[in-house]
Amino acid sequence: MTIKPGDRVPYVTVGTMTADGPDVMSTADLFAGKTVALFGLPGAFTKTCSSLHLPGFIYNADKFKEKGVDSIACLSVNDPWVMDAWAKDQKSGDKIVMLADGALNFTREAGLEVDLNDKCYGPRCKRFSALVEDGVVKTLHFEEGGFGETSAERLLEDL
Repeated sequence: MTIKPGDRVPYVTVGTMTADGPDVMSTADLFAGKTVALFGLPGAFTKTCSSLHLPGFIYNADKFKEKGVDSIACLSVNDPWVMDAWAKDQKSGDKIVMLADGALNFTREAGLEVDLNDKCYGPRCKRFSALVEDGVVKTLHFEEGGFGETSAERLLEDL
């Protein structure tokens, strides 16, 4: 079953990159007592993800902060090394928390898995965006065709 507004986000471990190398973190720690703009996408370095989705959140990071969002997190079915390289490539700095869900811990638990084997991608995360307050999904958007519904600009409208 796919997560929906009112549901608690899955509390699982995801990968992250630290100054000392790859590590894991609990999503419980990420969401506890905070308002988080969370977005997920099929893969780092892919066309729409790199040209529209992630850049929109980087560009609008200050607007999210002004509206009370404590952090912005990007989740993808990649490993911490790839997410770190993508963050550097996109110059996201400390504006975005990059979450590596290579084991699909969050993606599967939240019911967000999509089968992209026909494109040779394998199992991936559906493109989504959400506002999460203290671990509870307040708003949630999915793409129903072209890009736009999960954009940073659309999520800002919910605040």
